[in-house]
Amino acid sequence: MSVKKQTAKSRSWRRLLFKVFFTGILLCAILLFSLIVLVRIGAFSKMPSYADLKNIKNNTATNIYSVDNTLVGRYYYQNRTNARLGDLPEHLTKALIATEDVRFYQHTGVDFRSTLRVLVKTVILFDRSAGGGSTITQQLAKNLFGRSDHGFLTIPVAKIKEILIARRIEKLYSKDEILELYLNTVSFGENTYGIETASILFYNKEPSKLKIEESAVLIGLLKANTSYNPRMYKQAAQKRRNIVLSQMCKYGYITHNELDSLKTIPLSIRYKKLTYTEGPAPYFREYLRKECVEILKGKKKPDGSSYNLYTDGLKVYTTLNAQMQDYLEAAVESHMAKLQVTFDKEWKGKEPWIINPKLASLQIKQSKAYQSLIKKGLTEDEAIAAMKVPRQTEIFTWNGIQDTLISPLDSLLHHFKTLQTGAMVMNGTNGDILAWVGGVNYKFFKYDHVTAKRQTGSTIKPIVYASALRHGIKPCDFYENDSLVYDQFDNWTPKNSDGGYGGFYSVKGALANSVNTISVKLLMETGIDSTISLAHQMGINSELPEVPSLALGTGEVSLYEMVNAYATFLNYGQTIKPRIVRRIEDANGNLLYADNAHEPGDTVLERQITETVLAMMQGVVDRGTAKSLRSIWKFESDFVGKTGTTQHNTDAWFIGMTPKLVTGVWVGGDNPVVRFKTTTYGQGAYSALPVFANFYQKLYKDSKYAYLANEKFSISDSTMQLLDCDDFNEEGESRGFEFFKKDEESIGDFIKRIFKRNKRKKSNHENDPE
Repeated sequence: MSVKKQTAKSRSWRRLLFKVFFTGILLCAILLFSLIVLVRIGAFSKMPSYADLKNIKNNTATNIYSVDNTLVGRYYYQNRTNARLGDLPEHLTKALIATEDVRFYQHTGVDFRSTLRVLVKTVILFDRSAGGGSTITQQLAKNLFGRSDHGFLTIPVAKIKEILIARRIEKLYSKDEILELYLNTVSFGENTYGIETASILFYNKEPSKLKIEESAVLIGLLKANTSYNPRMYKQAAQKRRNIVLSQMCKYGYITHNELDSLKTIPLSIRYKKLTYTEGPAPYFREYLRKECVEILKGKKKPDGSSYNLYTDGLKVYTTLNAQMQDYLEAAVESHMAKLQVTFDKEWKGKEPWIINPKLASLQIKQSKAYQSLIKKGLTEDEAIAAMKVPRQTEIFTWNGIQDTLISPLDSLLHHFKTLQTGAMVMNGTNGDILAWVGGVNYKFFKYDHVTAKRQTGSTIKPIVYASALRHGIKPCDFYENDSLVYDQFDNWTPKNSDGGYGGFYSVKGALANSVNTISVKLLMETGIDSTISLAHQMGINSELPEVPSLALGTGEVSLYEMVNAYATFLNYGQTIKPRIVRRIEDANGNLLYADNAHEPGDTVLERQITETVLAMMQGVVDRGTAKSLRSIWKFESDFVGKTGTTQHNTDAWFIGMTPKLVTGVWVGGDNPVVRFKTTTYGQGAYSALPVFANFYQKLYKDSKYAYLANEKFSISDSTMQLLDCDDFNEEGESRGFEFFKKDEESIGDFIKRIFKRNKRKKSNHENDPE
């Protein structure tokens, strides 16, 4: 073949290739143009209009603040809050621009140089390290509107849509506004959206307080928020942080010397997760949530729509004291961990439900796991068999949450025998609730023992004695410590916890030593109906049994109610209403609701009576059932209080007061069979009081609250003179004895006479071991 023919043939092939290439390019352009048109008109998914983009609104979490403005929790669908760009450190935005979009201030939504670079490297050179090429504005579009699945067209459609939206965003917003929107919408992993939420999650601080190396860690997360998570992958996160810092140096935001210095700083975080089940005061936050929902029912936005607690970015300012909450949670953890060990040792490997296996069976059948299997059509036997199959499960232990291989049945029974607690601290002078612990771990135990109703044991006695004083009985009146039969109430007989009888106790001595026989005598002489009436006036809303054993605490009342009732003593006879919400604001700071500090209300007891009860409760601490506060815990400051223990050691209580604070503690099992065998460990002084003592040890060591240890109760000299007598005498004359023997009447006749106004009600009576 001649050279000319070869040259002609070569030219022909080149022309053909050129035509094919040109045709391909033309077809691609037509297809691309068609695709752009289809995306623009919303053929794949709706394109946001300019009006939509002007009114960008993210679901924003409601923040919950303590009285000292500490963020203690959030309510949300997406864990997102908004920060203003002006409140963010400059090095944060510089780190973002240097890493994600270095020509951010030069382009109008699309960086064509970056886009071309990505096309060449990924399409022609097949280099996957080129990055995505998306500008911050394009990423914002993705954050706001997400991506839909369109099969093999998913990525092209998404990229085109994001470019179009980015161009529109750039026309509507300034560069700083775009940065602010981006930083408030981007995901940092762990269901965390926005820089403020991420800053609190990983560093427990507001973003304005972030250091430059901390900002670099957070910006580094944007590339891959799981792979570079500093909690899970510290080494990878540090490497990525240093890349971000290098980018900042490359573009002149920091010097080489600064870079070298920053790279040497070890990566450290202060992780603080605020979810529904994690973070401070979860039981309080759940109670607060219900209160907020009720408050917001009557509130409307300017457009007439209702407020949404989970999406409208509200701010709820509470009465909770974050430091006191920390101390109370630490006190609970310290004591309950030790108490559980004592409990397990006392049962020596046996299960508490051996006393009543039916209760354990009922617990199993009420469980979600069992009910779910029954709904699937399994028989009872099949459901139990299925629950015996081990699986990987998280369980609660005092050594930390353990992820272990365990059957649902064994997991259920493991948690069933875990001792529980409820504890609450209230400012008795104004009703502010300062700390609240409803259980040992909210993630595993949702039942709140601050609001749960349990038998009160002897913690009801100060109210019984106050009622007696109101009816003319004196603190130095003596009563015989004998065992009487109340034949009008199933021949019931109160028993003392120590089984000891004989001698004579003064009224003040009977309260200090929690003498059951005399407490019942006082109730009977005073009248059950009047004592119940006083309890209701003091803040107990629960129904109380109209029986003599009321004096021993057989009535079921919540810790919340008992703490509120004790505050009446602290206010010298005036009631106080508890408060948990100070105010609620909308996202712009506009006031939606306010509840000003509460003032003492109605007077239900004379001052001298409450002074007398306080002085008698000092005797409980100084020489009675709570004397361990002096002898073991070595407190010298003013405390008054009362222990309580119900029959079979089912419930252990201690409610104590300082001149300002009322603190209540309950300890027991979710189920009554979960209890100590002996009163040695099951009594309130052993099971509940140490939480109180631990809390005040921590509180009084804090210089901010040390002054509380020096405050004194205001009890007049005339009141103290009324208590100038012994607690106990071997011999004496009983006011109660003479009263019962009046006109030679029998105990039965006495009961009929005293209670002719009372509604008769027979019941099974239970004794307080105290």
